[in-house]
Amino acid sequence: MAKEFTHEIKVYYEDTDSGGVVYYSNYLKYLERARTEMISTIGLSNNKLLEEYKTLIIVKSCNIEYLKSAKLEDKLQIYSSIESFNKASFVMIQNIKKNDNLIIKAKVKLVTVNKDGKPIKIPSVLKKQFIN
Repeated sequence: MAKEFTHEIKVYYEDTDSGGVVYYSNYLKYLERARTEMISTIGLSNNKLLEEYKTLIIVKSCNIEYLKSAKLEDKLQIYSSIESFNKASFVMIQNIKKNDNLIIKAKVKLVTVNKDGKPIKIPSVLKKQFIN
């Protein structure tokens, strides 16, 4: 069973359009921040993955469904969990909620690569920490 990680953010003025609604591409930034914080909560970082495990994590694809809008100064909760693993990739489900209401559903495929961009096996330290 995969662990679920939670990250909270606040919507700032810079994130919104002229109507005070979050501009659609900023949700991708929120999802990326949540993934970075998820790695941090298991005692790793993107720098540590690169330095000690010669691994980078890159996005291969992202399917995002916008259900409702977030607005200026909203507090959002981002829930992230691993749906599945392959040898050099994994699929993550990321949902964004506002006041317990689902507003964004995303499915992100991530690939572990070396510094030259070639796919490599997911480090066991990373895989172990994502599963209960």
